[in-house]
This record gives sequence, structure tokens and C-alpha cells, in this order.
Amino acid sequence: MKTLKELKNFIILWLTQSFSSLGSSMTSFALIIMLYQDSGSALTTALLSVCSYAPYVIMSIFSGAISDKWNKKTIMLFCDSFAALCTVITLLLLKAESLEIWHLYIINALNGLMNSVQSPASDVAVTLLTPKKHYQKTGGLRYFSNSLVSILTPALSAAVMSFAGVEAVIMFDLLTFAAAFLSLLFFIRIPQIQHDDEKNETLIQLAKSGLVYLRDNRGILFLIIFLSGINLIASICSAAMPALVLSKADEAAYGIVNSCVGIFTLLGSVIATIYPKPKSRIKVICNCLLLSMSVENFAFAFGNNTVIWCIGTFFGWIAIPLMSANYDVIFRSNVPKEMQGRVYSVRNTLQFFTIPLGYFSGGF
Repeated sequence: MKTLKELKNFIILWLTQSFSSLGSSMTSFALIIMLYQDSGSALTTALLSVCSYAPYVIMSIFSGAISDKWNKKTIMLFCDSFAALCTVITLLLLKAESLEIWHLYIINALNGLMNSVQSPASDVAVTLLTPKKHYQKTGGLRYFSNSLVSILTPALSAAVMSFAGVEAVIMFDLLTFAAAFLSLLFFIRIPQIQHDDEKNETLIQLAKSGLVYLRDNRGILFLIIFLSGINLIASICSAAMPALVLSKADEAAYGIVNSCVGIFTLLGSVIATIYPKPKSRIKVICNCLLLSMSVENFAFAFGNNTVIWCIGTFFGWIAIPLMSANYDVIFRSNVPKEMQGRVYSVRNTLQFFTIPLGYFSGGF
């Protein structure tokens, strides 16, 4: 009971944002299926992710300064509202039978731009709402919800599409947004950090301080660069996977594989939540990635049926939540709270710039 009391605000934020994430994921899943059925091109669908990540990576360095300087709750509410507006535009274009692929590319790019601002604000908000002793636990819970979303998305999205069409999926997305927005607005108080020494600094100066921090903390910087290489390989596989499965099997197989990713990540997130504090978090990160990267991609490359692909996803995703939770603790424990927005943003640029490159390469 004491733990629940200490994590009350985090739990409300976590549950409502996860519900909203389910709606957004269902919309993305439905649009990918619709686009691939229309075009038959892996590159066409992969470019959706490229358009999302490119502005996210480019603007992240500056968005962290915005996150540290401005009210975290206001930033999150504004970015959520902008994303909902983009979803409404998609729905209206779809109903008017005027939706084109370039519309989705522009909408994804705008959403990516907003995510570059919202992501560091959300990460710092979690730090502010969570006692330090619960960092690994909350990291595991966040991965738990992400994996649950991965499990539910294919089945729910396919079911709603079958009975009511893509429009109904988007309407559900808007409903989940409303729940998350109202909960954040009325029921969650995010503590603010005073920055008396930074009132006269420009956004460029604040952004530069994030780069300086990583320059002076080489261990964290090298870990970020290492993970950027991992992201390149993983995103190549992610871009190719929908076309590979849909070309060799069907939509049902694609849904099963996606659900398996969610199921095994869910199991891994439970392990991460209860796993005791390790002697070396870096060793845990490296060992988890060694297991994941040495099995899954080979299973997809050489497997020709759903069983082999699902076995690959087991080894590929069972250890990822434990890796992520330990990586999360390293950041939250070592980076000062008043600088976390800037450092998270620089991390996002350095660690995630390989993702659009990987998606483009994988799609090609």
C-alpha cells in the first residue's frame, strides 16, 4: 500500500497515457495494413516511420531545452492536442475519400516534430513523479504497458476494421486521447523545477549544455552511441518485417507475430519489474542485447513460417525490457533533474538518428 501511495500520480499518468498509446497504435496498424494492400511496397510503408523519426531526430536537441525551460504538463497537453488534431484531419480526409499517401507523410512528420518536444517532457515528468528507489520498477511497468499494447493492437485493430472500418479505429483513438488529456489536466500534479540560474539563457545555450554534459560524462555518451548502432540494425529488420511476413503468409500471420512480440515483451517486463538490483547494469544491458540481436534477425531471414518467426521474437524480445529498465535507471540516477530534458533530447538525437536510416534501408 505504501508503494501505491508513493506512485499514485505516476500510476494515473502511466495508465491513461498507455490507453492513449493503444488507440494511436491501432490507428498506425490499420493504416499500415491499408497502405500495403494498396501499394504492395515495403518502402511506401517504411517511409511513414522515416517521416515520423526524421523531424524527431533533427529537432530533439532544441526540444530538450524547451522541456527544461517550460512547464512539463503544459507541453504534454499541447502536444497531445496537436496529435489529436492530426488524427481528426486524417479521419476527415478518409471520410471524404481524399486521403493520399503524401497526406500521411506530412501528418507523420508533424507528429514526429511534436513528439520531439513531448518525449523529454514526459521522461522528466516520470522522474519528478517517481521516488528514486522505484526507478527500475516504473521502468518495468512502462515496458509492461508497451508490450500489452503490442499484444492488443493487432487483434483489436483487425477486429474493429472488420466490423466498422478504419474510421472506427480512428474514432477509438480519439476517445483514448480524451481520457488521457482530461486525466492529465485535472488529476495529475507534476512538480516544477526552479531554474534561477538559467532565466537569461537562450534555447541554443541550453541545448549546448546538454552536449557539454555528455562530453564530460563519456560513459553515458559511449552507451548512447553503442545503442544507436543497435537501433540501426533493429529498424532495418522492423521495416522489412511487415512485407516479409505479408508476402510469405497473410495478415493473420502478421498479427500473430506482432502479438508474440507483445506477449514476450510483456513477460520480460514482469521479469524487469521484480528483478533485483544487479551488480553491473552495463553488463545486464550488453548481455540482454547479445541474446536479442544474435537470434531474432536470423530467424526472420531464414525462417519461412509463423512458428519460426515466433520463436525468433521470443529470443528477440524477452530480455529487452530488462535492458531498457537498467538503461533508464542509469539515466535517471546520474543526470541532474534540472538537466534531464536537455540530456534526454541530445540522447534522442544521437541514439535515434539511425532509425530513419534503418527504416529507409530496410524498406529499400
